Amino acid sequence: MADLRELYQEVILDHNKSPRNFGKLESPTHQAEGYNPLCGDHYWVYLTVTDGVISDIAFEGSGCAISKAAASLMTSLLKGKPVSDAEKLFERYRAMVTGQGGGDPAEMGRLVVFSEVKNYPTRIKCAVLPWHTLHAALSGEQTASTE
Repeated sequence: MADLRELYQEVILDHNKSPRNFGKLESPTHQAEGYNPLCGDHYWVYLTVTDGVISDIAFEGSGCAISKAAASLMTSLLKGKPVSDAEKLFERYRAMVTGQGGGDPAEMGRLVVFSEVKNYPTRIKCAVLPWHTLHAALSGEQTASTE
């Protein structure tokens, strides 16, 4: 447990300090805006989907360290993945973070560091906002909110 907490802190700090895929894509095929009124997290997620595959993904905005790290790690993991895999991972991630399961931790890869978020209910919405925004973008919706 202590190792997972240490890894959690290390990953959150690293991705918050140096977010991956941060910025706006020039001509995304999908995009959505996400907002967490509880914490003030506010992000846009941009995707380019080609033949059912996420060929590029980026995000921009501002928020707490957990939300920024979640967006950074999400974009790092999903680039090059089929949309169907991204939607499945969204469901498993959301279940893991909310404490409703999530399947095999080995299948979650580095996302497993967010499994501890379920112990901090006020932070759950921070960790899932980028994923809800991704889901909204892939569903053709313009906005996502944690409320």
